[in-house]
This record gives sequence, structure tokens and C-alpha cells, in this order.
Amino acid sequence: MPKQVDYEERRLLIAEAVCALIARSGMEAVSLRDVAAEADVSMGAVQRCFRSKEDMLLFALEHISQRVSERANQRIAATSTPQAASTLLSHTLAELALLHEESRAQAHVWLSFVSHAPASERLAAVLHETYGKLHDLVVWLIRYGQDTREIPQCLDAVQEAHTLLAVADGLTVHVVAGHQSPEAASAVLQRHVDSLLR
Repeated sequence: MPKQVDYEERRLLIAEAVCALIARSGMEAVSLRDVAAEADVSMGAVQRCFRSKEDMLLFALEHISQRVSERANQRIAATSTPQAASTLLSHTLAELALLHEESRAQAHVWLSFVSHAPASERLAAVLHETYGKLHDLVVWLIRYGQDTREIPQCLDAVQEAHTLLAVADGLTVHVVAGHQSPEAASAVLQRHVDSLLR
């Protein structure tokens, strides 16, 4: 009897292989042949899961976007005792900026996708949707801080979230480029969060 294949599991395996290749050697290293070798599957298996290289890249981007969002949400959900809004905001922004050691490879992958977005409307659309969700999360955290009176009610949560997300994104670039250490970047994020409390 032929072995049953879980296609969703295989697609995730291939997405992880795509991300590993990008993290190691950049987007240019991603070919169907190299992805198949990295995932330890046949080229035919890759082609059965994805109609084109772009479809494969889109799925990998959606996969990494989901992982970043889930990690940020888990950080909030994992708090067994109520935490200050500023603490939740600082920790969440650090997750979104991919500053932790375990996120370093993801930061390389994320920036590779961002740099290729101008050449692909489909990649740009996924990034646009992802940034929208992350922005909504930061808005929610700021409004939570306003509800607990840690953050002044007069601040525009939507505009402040745009600023914080842009700062977090810029710090991802600075850390990957070696311009700042993760610790220095975290301190910059903390200063921006602290400025909301005054």
C-alpha cells in the first residue's frame, strides 16, 4: 500500500527549507533543486506542493509571518499574572523586531522578503497584510495602556503604533547590518515605550 503523504506537513517542511536557505545564503540561493535537497525530498515532491517558485516563496513568507505574529501573541497570553502595559509593549516590540538570539535567522529571512517585495506584487501584498496585523496588535497594546492609565488618553494610538512599528523595523535592519547590538536596540525600543508614559 503506498505511503500516505501529509501535504500540509510537507509544505511546512519545504517552507522551513526555503527559510534556512535564505538565512544562510540569501534569496538568490533559493532554487527548486536546492530547496528539495535542503528539505530532503525529491524535486517532484516540491513541484507537487507548489506550482511555481513564487508560490513556494509566498507560502514561506506567510509561514514566517504567522510565526512572528504567533510568538508576539503567545508572549501576551503567557503572562499568568497581570503585567504593566509598558512591559507587554516592550516585550512584544522586541519580538516584532526579531531582536532575540533565536530570531536572528528569521530577521535575515524577513529582510530578504522585504527587499524583494518591490519586484513582486504578491509578496508585497502578503507583507502589507502582515504589517497591518502587527500594527493592529500594537494599537491594542497602547489602548490597553490607556485603559490602565499608564499611557495618556490624549495620545493617538494609531499614530503611535505606526511610529513604534517603524522604529522596530528599522532596528531589525540595524542589528542585522551590525550597526547596533540587540541590547542597544532593545534599549532604544524601551526609550520609545517610556516616552509614551510621560
